[in-house]
Order: sequence, then C-alpha cells, then structure tokens
Amino acid sequence: MAEQKRDYYEVLGVDKGADDAAIKKAYRVLAKKYHPDMNPGDAEAEKKFKEASEAYAVLSDPDKRRQYDQFGHAAFEGGMGGGGGFDFSGADFGDIFGDIFGDLFGGGGRSRSRSNGPMKGANLRTSVRITFEEAVFGCKKEIELNVKETCKTCNGSGAKPGTSPETCSKCGGKGQVVFTQQSLFGTVRNVQTCPDCQGSGKIIRDKCADCRGTGYISMKKRYSVDIPAGIDNGQSTRMPGLGEPGINGGPRGDVLIEVIVGRHPIFQRQDFDIYSTVPVSYAVAALGGEILIDTVDGKVIYDVKAGTQTDTRIRLRGKGVPSWRNKDVRGDHYVTLVVQVPDKLKPEAKELLRQFDELTGNTLNAVKAASEPESNDEGKEHHKEGKKKKFWK
Repeated sequence: MAEQKRDYYEVLGVDKGADDAAIKKAYRVLAKKYHPDMNPGDAEAEKKFKEASEAYAVLSDPDKRRQYDQFGHAAFEGGMGGGGGFDFSGADFGDIFGDIFGDLFGGGGRSRSRSNGPMKGANLRTSVRITFEEAVFGCKKEIELNVKETCKTCNGSGAKPGTSPETCSKCGGKGQVVFTQQSLFGTVRNVQTCPDCQGSGKIIRDKCADCRGTGYISMKKRYSVDIPAGIDNGQSTRMPGLGEPGINGGPRGDVLIEVIVGRHPIFQRQDFDIYSTVPVSYAVAALGGEILIDTVDGKVIYDVKAGTQTDTRIRLRGKGVPSWRNKDVRGDHYVTLVVQVPDKLKPEAKELLRQFDELTGNTLNAVKAASEPESNDEGKEHHKEGKKKKFWK
C-alpha cells in the first residue's frame, strides 16, 4: 500500500490562505534545512526536501494550487503524482536556490542578476608611520599611490581611436547568459555572467595600444592625508573616491591608510589613557615636595605628599589622548611614582642617615640586638642547669 501523502499546506507549515510570499518564505526555510548538500547521506532529510519541493511546486503555481484546493492530491494522480515523476517546471527553484546557496546550482540568484550593473571599485590600501605625539594630536602626511586614471587616448572606452566597442553577441549586451539545467528536482533556471564580455555587455575588437583595452592608465600620484588626532596603532583612516575605478560606470573605491605608531621612550598608551613612570628621591617621598612630570602637553609641576610610598599611582586628568568623536574630550595620564634609594653616599650622608634611623626606630641595630646571646650571668645559670640535668640522668 502506497504511503499516504501529507497535506501540502501542512508540509510547508502555512495556512490555506497564505499568499505567494509566505509560501516562498516557508519553502526557503525548509529547503535550506533539508537540502541534500547540507545533509549528505541523510535519507530522511532528502525525503523531507523532496516532499517540501513537491508541495512548493504545486502551491507556488496558481493553476496547480487551484486544482489542489479543489481535488487534493487526486488532481495530480495518473502520471504526475509520486516522487520522481512529479512536474517541477512551474516553480522558479533557480531563484530560491541561488538566494540560499549562491552558486550551488551554477547560478548566482539575485546577485548574478545585477552582475552587469554599476559596481563600486576596489579599495586601495597603504600605510604611514607616525610618532606617538603625531598620533595624539593628529598630523598631515604625504603618501604615494599607483592609481588608475582614464586613458586619454581612448577616453576610457578601451577601443582603438576610430573604433568603438561592439555589443556582445552572446548575451545581447545584457552581460548575462541564461540556461536551464535538468536536476534531480526538475528543471532549474541558471543565470551566469557572460563568459565572452565578462559581464560588461561589450566586446572590444581593436584594443587601445596605450591602455590595452582597459580604459585606464596606471600612474603614480602623491596625496596629502589628514591623520586624525587620537588615532591608534593599526587603525586606518579613509580617503573616499581615490581607489580603483568602478565597474560599468560605478564610483571609485576608497583609499585606506593604516597608521603605524612608533614607540615612545617614556609613554605607553591604552585606549585614550597614557601611562608613565617617574622617579622620586627618598627625601621628597619622605618630606614631600614638588617634582616635574613629562606629559604630551609638556612638563607639569606636581606636589608630592609627605610619606609617599613607592609605586603610588597618581592621575593627571585630561592629559591623555583626544577622542576621535570629540577632540575636546581627552583621556587621563596615570603616573607611577617610584622612590629612588641612593646607591652612593658620602660619609657625612651615611652618618646623617644613621642619626635619622635612630630617631625613627633604630632599625639598623634591631636585627643585631635580636641576634646577640643573652647576658653572661643568664648564660652561666643556663649552663649550670644544663649540667644538673645531665648529672641526674
């Protein structure tokens, strides 16, 4: 007994009153989920894909849908029903498969339908080296690029002077060729870029000797580029409309300039904040006092508090890197204070330090006192006690 078919509306998961867009959308989901190329070797997925394709072939065709709504599956019995013998010719599977899988069936769906339309040219890329300060405050740099300019000999047509490009006979000037292909699921309509004219719709019989049929001449040009304040290492700035020429009348691409920022001997950057380390003398750390701190804006005076410990971090607000979006907003500069211990002292300075140590706790003699043996009397008593213990044993 033949297996009973499910209702086509149930297969696609749509109501009987669903419009063409809803039916197509439902089938797209199922086709992508159960397509054999997405589920190799899965017999159940292949079965569900065929079932959905059959349902879509009927419900997407107004006449077949009308017959199905009136007579059900019986409308297609007798040569049309049953798996491989079903007629799929009424449905535009090429459009759906092209949208979902790109070139899976040899066509490109919607993307191919616009292949001969105006397209933006490719972007050009280059790089410049700048200093840390130039990255913080912005600068101007000169760059040199190999760019394509319209050939003056042929005025960009690519054809030898006195001749003109001809309409491609293969595609009729459309830039595309259409053909049908029989597949497991029926007839599939495919659209491809014309191989003769490469999608331009034109054939150049006699090419311009200067540009060799391209319509463009490559030449070196120098440009002045504005590097914005706050740019970081590895980031890029854009110069629009100076890239490769467009295709079929499309606009030029852009030039992307990657910035390589040199290292700074003092400063390090993290996002919009700057970090540095400043040495502080032992006396200033203990007594307090003013020190000079280098920033990207120049030297600033900072008042160190008395008793400052090494590795104390201070914050200089607004001394960091400007924001790209708002140059008036800047990050901060964080400074780590490192107390310096002198390694060379004169005898007078050493004596003063010893006096200082006595006044602040006599730490120089603390270890020595702790390591000395107890007084002689106490030692003798302990010695006697030790002898007694040894005697009685």
